[in-house]
Amino acid sequence: MVINFGAGPAKLPREVLLEVQQQFVEHGTSGMSVMEMSHRGANYIALHEETLSLVKELLNVPDNYKILLMQGGGTGMFSAVAMNLLGRTGKADYLVTGTWSALAANEAARYGKINLVVPKQDKYSTIPDPKEWKLDPQASYFYYCDNETIGGIEFDKIPETNGVPLVVDMSSNMMSRPIDIAKYGVIFGCAQKNMGPTGITLVIVREDLIGHAMPITPTIFDFQTMAKANSISNTPPTFIIWMMGRVFAWIKRNGGVTEMYKQSLIKSRLIYDVVEKSNGFYYCPIEARVRSRMNVPFRVGSPTGDDELEKLFLKGAEALGMQQLKGHRSVGGIRVSLYNAVTIEEATALHQYMLDFLSKHQK
Repeated sequence: MVINFGAGPAKLPREVLLEVQQQFVEHGTSGMSVMEMSHRGANYIALHEETLSLVKELLNVPDNYKILLMQGGGTGMFSAVAMNLLGRTGKADYLVTGTWSALAANEAARYGKINLVVPKQDKYSTIPDPKEWKLDPQASYFYYCDNETIGGIEFDKIPETNGVPLVVDMSSNMMSRPIDIAKYGVIFGCAQKNMGPTGITLVIVREDLIGHAMPITPTIFDFQTMAKANSISNTPPTFIIWMMGRVFAWIKRNGGVTEMYKQSLIKSRLIYDVVEKSNGFYYCPIEARVRSRMNVPFRVGSPTGDDELEKLFLKGAEALGMQQLKGHRSVGGIRVSLYNAVTIEEATALHQYMLDFLSKHQK
């Protein structure tokens, strides 16, 4: 048995995979696969609308927001956000707390003046106190990444921006907890963590922020164009969108985002408990209040990691079917990703392996 703790593309619910397998060749009584359907035909349009409807239901999206399905991934959205919003004043605030928000800020700087709310950090281990933030009152928007997958930092509260529209990258934790959509101007998340296979990005944008795109904005990145076309201005990745809808239906059947949140707390606590009670054998560099539910990084043997012990840890885990636990190449160590499809039983198995490894190798 394989337990996939990969950071993304990540594990998909087995129930969904089996459902898709059954309808891969022929969807319903259509006589064809979803991949073969015209993206403007009635059969596909119904599936497309169902996916959008499930987003609205699961996240309780207000009526004054548009739900878009866009291509280009999170990296594409780094550009799209700037090109759609930055032209309003030419300036934006970016709160950098890790690799992905840093990349977003660098990309946005190609299109306007970017104010780094806090000074650049050599290492990311916490979210600086809001009292230290330096905000630009003329900013077109305030941008942050809610969950940094590489460093394992997750925001414990929504930033206060004094009325400046809030833009958030929720690529790795969207659909893992309830969201107060009305607090945000734009929310986006690429699918391959909690929402489906790679290849599509979910974007939720407040209507008053639509229609301000820079003239250089590519058509497929223009929020207004995509909203008017119901995200079918060009041929969308139809099969992926249908599969995303099947994941959303699975979330709904299993208690919705509230239940996903409850389970995420249980799963992450199983791992953090071992780390915290290991007397330093396992070490997590992230401040406790902002430790991620989705991505748990730690070192083995010391705060900087013991290379041989970490290799042994990974080898032992793989022998038990636990795969993709190696930390990101930029930080090393171990990283446990606990997205919605990872079960409590699977997290418990890793919890027990960590205890066994600790007992065997702690000096």
